[in-house]
Amino acid sequence: MEATRVRGAVVQAGSILFDRERTLQKAADLAGDAARRGAGLIVFPEAFIGGYPKGLDFGARVGSRTPEGREQFRVYYNNALTVPGESCDALSDIARVHAIYLVMGVIERDGGTLYCTVLFFAPDGQLLGKHRKLMPTAAERLVWGFGDGSTMPVLDTPIGRIGAVICWENYMPLLRMTMYGKGIQLYCAPTVDDRETWLPTMRHIALEGRCFVLSACQVLCADECPPGHMAIRGGSCIIDPLGRVLAGPHFDEQTILTADMDLGEIIRGKYDLDVTGHYARPDVFELRVNERRTSAVRIDTDD
Repeated sequence: MEATRVRGAVVQAGSILFDRERTLQKAADLAGDAARRGAGLIVFPEAFIGGYPKGLDFGARVGSRTPEGREQFRVYYNNALTVPGESCDALSDIARVHAIYLVMGVIERDGGTLYCTVLFFAPDGQLLGKHRKLMPTAAERLVWGFGDGSTMPVLDTPIGRIGAVICWENYMPLLRMTMYGKGIQLYCAPTVDDRETWLPTMRHIALEGRCFVLSACQVLCADECPPGHMAIRGGSCIIDPLGRVLAGPHFDEQTILTADMDLGEIIRGKYDLDVTGHYARPDVFELRVNERRTSAVRIDTDD
């Protein structure tokens, strides 16, 4: 029998920049803390493993790159993880040891390209899936590639249907509509957006999609940043399907926010608003989604 109630947690903390192994240990400690508070679903911020290089330009100007910037990218690349791989296995162990659903923001490397990715782990440690950020914002496009439609899962689990939309992807109405169409119930929003405007965005999504929204933002103090970085101040929150704030927002320090979520609230909310059901007009509006995996090289053989 599926659970109708689950305690969710959002972890507001920062990476140990350019030190993947220490950040993995920090993730293990924080996940253990959240699990001891009874959380069955734990959400970490965007780019927690691998780091969010806020304020760095990697030596890029229009029409030129510097040798120093190329070396900086090499260091950043080497701190990313592969899926599968040893660091991915370490995250799997965290989920298994604490018997939790773990949603983790990482920097993933694949070939010579980095992706801002979210990984989903089950309580037995199984990697359930991943989502690569479809649209890196502004200068993020210098260092991150673009995901495609093949990694936009909404995972059917005993605690509810879990998916993730990363940072400013949440301002893509058609991506939100895709998540709603897949029946998302536990909408995870890892981010580094620490502005005052983030909370109303999260409340709008919860109200629009009639889903629980769990947003985890990094917090990084100025004295923890290497030269060229700027601090990130947090603002994590948990919102219910009627747009009510259950936890947060919290600023300027590391914290773990928890809230008990009753999935019955989703159906109570959809009584008067189901944007892909009775409140839709498919005779007027229709969204088509391409979920095919794309590749720059396709080799056809006779086999």
